[in-house]
Amino acid sequence: MRSPWALLTTRGKLFVVLGAVVVAAGVVLGYEDVTRIGLVLVALPVLALILMPRRTPRVRVHRDVEPSRLAPDERGQVVAHFTNVGKRPTPLYLAEEHLDFQLGDRPRFVLPRLAPGEDRRLRYAVRSRHRGAYPLGPVLLRQRDPFGLTFLTLQLSSTTEILVLPRIHPLGEGRIRGMSRGSEGEMPQMVALHGEDDVSIRTWREGDELRRVHWPATAHRGELMVRQEDRPARRRALLILDSRAAAYPGSGVRPAYEWAVSAIASVARHLVADGFVVHLLTDTTLRDGTTDHPVELDAALDALARVQPDQDARLDRLAAAAAPFTTGGVLVVAAVVAHDEEALRTLAAIRQPGSRAMAFVLDPEKFGTRTESRNGTARGDRDARGGRDSAADDGRRVAPTALLADSGWQTVVVGPHTEVPRAWAAIGSTTLAGARA
Repeated sequence: MRSPWALLTTRGKLFVVLGAVVVAAGVVLGYEDVTRIGLVLVALPVLALILMPRRTPRVRVHRDVEPSRLAPDERGQVVAHFTNVGKRPTPLYLAEEHLDFQLGDRPRFVLPRLAPGEDRRLRYAVRSRHRGAYPLGPVLLRQRDPFGLTFLTLQLSSTTEILVLPRIHPLGEGRIRGMSRGSEGEMPQMVALHGEDDVSIRTWREGDELRRVHWPATAHRGELMVRQEDRPARRRALLILDSRAAAYPGSGVRPAYEWAVSAIASVARHLVADGFVVHLLTDTTLRDGTTDHPVELDAALDALARVQPDQDARLDRLAAAAAPFTTGGVLVVAAVVAHDEEALRTLAAIRQPGSRAMAFVLDPEKFGTRTESRNGTARGDRDARGGRDSAADDGRRVAPTALLADSGWQTVVVGPHTEVPRAWAAIGSTTLAGARA
């Protein structure tokens, strides 16, 4: 509870001080009129404090965000509905909406008097350059008396969340084909030695498209026959995001981490459009148990909008969680920082023979950061240029992309100026055998 003195404005405090001085002077000098003037100066702030309502008004706040999910740099409109749900009219307030500084300046407006049940709408714009989940609210209400002697701040605790999605880049029209011969990935067409009728033609089933009807075989057998172009298979992709806070030093918006999130989000949309079933693996999804379940694109983008670097994140833990997926030949796409050789070795080992694994390897030094290894020495991919890495100056450390490429990963080293579509094209242009994009 704030003291009465804290509720006075500078003018109100000046009235009290001057009034007390005038009262003292009037008493000492024996002038009753001067004393009365001093008492009036003191009485005005006191009376304003007594008459000021200190209870938070019963006003309900509801916000509509258009659109509900924003892209970076996209302008959104917030419509705030203020409804008086109390039984008394509300006074006039100066209102201020609390916003994260990423969304812009805090809107300030006048909230007029509201009769019981009356509703008012106030509109303001928001825009953010960076992804994230940002709260809207609470609303701060400021009230002054007509003389400006008292100042009261109240709060309407209602809040709403606005979601800014990661920046998504188009990755072209090229399709990704799995290389697995297991239960996952895209299966090669099976062609028989004695003609396609033996294997690639089957009886028509309900739901088959008419364009797949094989008319010569239909006429020969007297029943509808269709081409079976692919063996039934599920194509799944596992997207891995390295969220180790130690790999992305700094605070606030970290360019390397934002690049990694944007790359994973772009790949997610590309693979979903290509018919893949996508699983998202981050420390957050690992903790809440959602990695095992396929994720829709909207849910994946929402999760990537909220994800942040984690001090407790470990790459070997993500690798252990990814291992059960790779046994079936799932396509693996990872965004990882060249930070810890041991962790990279663990990640490299999850790829199974015959399966496809791709990695964006972020170079810390290119992003203007230096990470520390476990023995405290500075680490970085000093010689990474266009995906061709050399060992460190002492010749004993193996280049990060070499660790992955030796295990059959397709890799590309990226920096802050590397475009995501270009990096994706570089990965796709490599071969599985020791690729170094």
